[in-house]
Amino acid sequence: MVKATPPFEVRLSQFFWIISFAVGAFAVVFLFVVREELLPLIEDVARAVTEGRSDETYTSAADILFWIVFGTLVAVLLAQITLMVSFNNRRPNVRWWQLATLALLALLVVLSPEWVALGTHGAQFQTMIAAEAGLVILALLCSILPRAMRWTSRRVDVVRRGGAEAPPRADL
Repeated sequence: MVKATPPFEVRLSQFFWIISFAVGAFAVVFLFVVREELLPLIEDVARAVTEGRSDETYTSAADILFWIVFGTLVAVLLAQITLMVSFNNRRPNVRWWQLATLALLALLVVLSPEWVALGTHGAQFQTMIAAEAGLVILALLCSILPRAMRWTSRRVDVVRRGGAEAPPRADL
């Protein structure tokens, strides 16, 4: 007996997830690299909210805002990697959790132009996380195609060496 390969739809979903991880990781690294250039712009946003504070307050607010966005992006990326492993292991209801990470990523896409996606580097960062969100949408769409859904619901699939599938068990 040998383990059967997942259907094309599952492999395509895995491909889109992996590409989205690469784009997300690049966005995280990019955001960290351009941090020093973004902090003065984030400070200006904080100054626009309230005037008359000390410079240290604006610097602290910019740091806090940057690290919140950075940490959220890293947490979403790590959660998505964990959930993809769960999807590959055919855990039930994983797609709902993956959808929740997409909602968090969409929230970052919407809010980052106000918080950290400022200046020319900000537009590039915005494009990267929007591309990541688009790839996640494609991965989720591929994972809900009928053959992918059947693959998930089977939980276990073993085929005989000759290529014929093993007969279904009565207790499944």
